[in-house]
Amino acid sequence: MLSLKSALAKPFAKKIYKRIQKWANSPVETQEKVFQDLIAKAVSTQFGKDHDFISINTYEDFVKRVPVKDYEGLKSYVELVVEGSENILWPGKPLYFAKTSGTTSGAKYIPITKESMPSHVEAARNAILMYIHETGNSRFVDGKMIFLQGSPILKEQNGIQLGRLSGIVAHYVPKYLQKNRLPSWETNCIEDWETKVDAVVEETLPENMTVISGIPSWVQMYFEKLQQKTGKKVGEIFKNFNLFIFGGVNYEPYRAKFENLIGRPVDSIELYPASEGFFAFQDKQNERGMLLQLNSGIFYEFIKADEFYNENPKRITIKDVELGVNYVMIISTNAGLWAYNIGDTVEFTSIKPYRVIVSGRIKHFISAFGEHVIGKEVEQAIQEAILNTSVRVSEFTVAPQINPKEGLPFHEWFVEFENEPEDLQAFAKRIDTSLQKQNSYYFDLIKGKVLQPLKITKVKKDGFQDYMKSVGKLGGQNKMPRLSNDRKIVDEFSQLV
Repeated sequence: MLSLKSALAKPFAKKIYKRIQKWANSPVETQEKVFQDLIAKAVSTQFGKDHDFISINTYEDFVKRVPVKDYEGLKSYVELVVEGSENILWPGKPLYFAKTSGTTSGAKYIPITKESMPSHVEAARNAILMYIHETGNSRFVDGKMIFLQGSPILKEQNGIQLGRLSGIVAHYVPKYLQKNRLPSWETNCIEDWETKVDAVVEETLPENMTVISGIPSWVQMYFEKLQQKTGKKVGEIFKNFNLFIFGGVNYEPYRAKFENLIGRPVDSIELYPASEGFFAFQDKQNERGMLLQLNSGIFYEFIKADEFYNENPKRITIKDVELGVNYVMIISTNAGLWAYNIGDTVEFTSIKPYRVIVSGRIKHFISAFGEHVIGKEVEQAIQEAILNTSVRVSEFTVAPQINPKEGLPFHEWFVEFENEPEDLQAFAKRIDTSLQKQNSYYFDLIKGKVLQPLKITKVKKDGFQDYMKSVGKLGGQNKMPRLSNDRKIVDEFSQLV
């Protein structure tokens, strides 16, 4: 029999479904309204005055006055806000700064305002409600749910709270979920990631876990520790665990590994959260891609990734995007980010409604020889190579080898196997064939004998984890880049192979 909470979830889910359909079915109008609201509210800010917001009536006006910027480009404004100044990027002061460790800029301080905060919470909630509406499954709301996240301990700086995004969001868990939520506050506050995961294992083992959520690489560590402690598959330990919620990285390279750790299939929901905004979530179990959040105080622009580094690349809005094109996503938000390049590349899988997949990072590519191989391509290549085999990959990254000791240059794949292929060369060939099929530039370079086919270097067990720990990036919101255009990262951890 359904509990009251489980029964009430269904009509609530239906109500949210109808609300989402309303804006999803009028996407261009929804985005135009968001755009006009953002400009109107920020017209008297320092940024608004500097960029003549009072004269902006159309998107074309905005493009002329507001150039695309990354964090470095907005840094002078952000620093004023950090120092305590008001009305700089957005009216008043932010509620929070989500502090992230940028790869190029050192620490980044991403503002979160009272207007932007609700969307971080509501989008995750709505993803679960859309799942309930589609599947009719609401029993999991009676069990325990775990959200593996950063410490919720916040610091204050000039009247603004400072912390990791996941730690900030921990303060906004709805009351009706508080009793069901794990880990405990004390465990959540443990800074050392390995110590924290050990404590999470102890807390969750005796519980009726129904929902598990987190970045796949963190959850993998948790699952492995559960298995080490009990000798059982996760699906056997938690018999009612039927929903895995994840975000932050492409799940596909982890899928085979997770199915093995769990021991049975479970439903999953993919999210696309970031400190800069909650951009998308999976709204259908059998549709590829995540529903772009068009009504969350975020105005989106897109630039074709292969034109991004041109002198004056064309900026477009959602009405002009095409399916299957790799775009750099640019955002303007009610947290005071303007024409801001978050660094992600996306690809549209549907335009009725607008759904995206994250295809990689604009800075994470290999084009040492003009091939412009991107994250999505290497992930798909390894996925195809694993298909219908017993091979399981824990983690991998790719870098160019420009000056090999002998022979032509090549792409070097550093792979940590959980279950190795019997024939490593044949496995490498399958990956290479897939990559050539996907990327015509790479195909031409192999065929033209500019490059030799890729080579795999095996990484020892937990090698990637050891590397992330050595650079102080284990846990948190940190992820291993799938590929780099140089050998800086792989040279740093080459002693671990």
